[in-house]
Amino acid sequence: MPEDSSPAPVGFKQAIAEQFSVQAVIGGPRGLAESILPMTVFSVVWAFTHDIPWSVIAALVPSVVLAAWRLIAREPLTQAVSGVLGIALGAGIALYTGRAQDFFLPGILKNVGFAAIYAVSALVRWPLIGVLLGFTLGEDVNWRRVRPRMRVYQQATWLWAGVFALRAAVQGWLYSTGQATALGFVNVLLGLPLFALAVGLTWLLVRRVPTAKPAHDAGGQPEEPVRAEAVRD
Repeated sequence: MPEDSSPAPVGFKQAIAEQFSVQAVIGGPRGLAESILPMTVFSVVWAFTHDIPWSVIAALVPSVVLAAWRLIAREPLTQAVSGVLGIALGAGIALYTGRAQDFFLPGILKNVGFAAIYAVSALVRWPLIGVLLGFTLGEDVNWRRVRPRMRVYQQATWLWAGVFALRAAVQGWLYSTGQATALGFVNVLLGLPLFALAVGLTWLLVRRVPTAKPAHDAGGQPEEPVRAEAVRD
């Protein structure tokens, strides 16, 4: 099939842009606060007091307040509760070991786990970005039968594996050297800015190839999926 060098339809680009709304993914300003504020507060209090119990209490306060805010507003609590549990787990480890850097251990292990999951999914040709976006964009798993679409999903998945691996590597080094104060501030630097960059690059990759939605015959039965070609390199 000859390569189609025409630009992707405007509607397609708009649909992809909507799927990669940074605000929608992180849950807006409140979601951002829930992800970075507790660890930043911990690091600031630790830098001034070098007291683990007070630092832990200070970190738990914004987590609980933000969760209560969602509860009062009758909003979904999944993100807030998971954040509180993560902070509580790190707090418990730090209190038990007496080492401030252990507060960040669950987050470091989470990054290692995500990096491994994304990498393995790309290696076995079930790239996680494709699995997530395929159903969102109405492709189901038809993208696996369209080589250009599979390729961009693999590239995007490797990109995210690299993001999590970078965060784990930098935080792991700071953890091993006991730099608890730096860990909190690095969490901010490697948080939203790096996340936004990855979202933008993912959008640039995915928008190059039309979605691989299955065609349907007159009776409404699915036919062979549309064989999309790369739009523009």
